[in-house]
Amino acid sequence: MPDSDVWVHEASATAEGGHLRTDDGELSTALASPLAPDCKGLTPEQLLAAAFASCLHHAAVEAATDITDESHTVEVRAMARLARDDSGRYHADVRASISSVGLTRAQLTDLVESADHLWPFSSDGGGRHTLTVVPADSRDR
Repeated sequence: MPDSDVWVHEASATAEGGHLRTDDGELSTALASPLAPDCKGLTPEQLLAAAFASCLHHAAVEAATDITDESHTVEVRAMARLARDDSGRYHADVRASISSVGLTRAQLTDLVESADHLWPFSSDGGGRHTLTVVPADSRDR
């Protein structure tokens, strides 16, 4: 993992009381609740699909600049599913596809491989990400 002083991008968000917001205010939306099935809001699988599509799109546009001058035509579609195992733990399955106007099959294959290689949640199983979950300090609230 890179040292904290070399991170290129950073963002934070808070989910509480049935609402999600990024700390910069760019995203604010209602969340579905497992305690109130009839409430309206985004579900975890919708948020996963959107986040993966967004991240992979960023990587694909970057990768496309080496292949075509039409990188603005890159489209990423993502589908996320959640399931529970016998112990009650969630498992996620995310699948994504990348397309771009005017590329040959070989160019599109190169684009997909390059984008998958760039982003930290690559399909090779050796993702370059960490997840740390800790109790919040009382002063954080």
